[in-house]
Amino acid sequence: MHSSLQAVLPPGANPNSTFSPAVRAGGFLYISGMTALNEQREIVGVGDIAAQARYIYQKIAAVLAQAGGNLSQVVETVDYVTTFDGYGQTADVRREVFGAGPFPAATGVLVSGLVRPAALIEIRAVAYLG
Repeated sequence: MHSSLQAVLPPGANPNSTFSPAVRAGGFLYISGMTALNEQREIVGVGDIAAQARYIYQKIAAVLAQAGGNLSQVVETVDYVTTFDGYGQTADVRREVFGAGPFPAATGVLVSGLVRPAALIEIRAVAYLG
């Protein structure tokens, strides 16, 4: 990785991974796609896309905190979903996470599957830390 870039490794991150949970490039923080995988390597909220989204945003908040930021600095999210069943409920989760708005830019992508079969959603984010 170029010396001007900084990998962000929150507590519990696997130092042997072939990717960084986040990379800071100038004022931007690029957060890798995350599923609702907990420290025991189990999916939280199996069958419940809203519960998975809520857990993922907690993980994103932890990465942001490690980099000195918070959720109010998120400028974009991308949701990769394996189903539209219950997907509308993730809008309520975004309201919990981001308040009344304005909200970050967002994209939703329907995919045929994710690396973790029980994962219904994977979210990646970009934040501006200044």
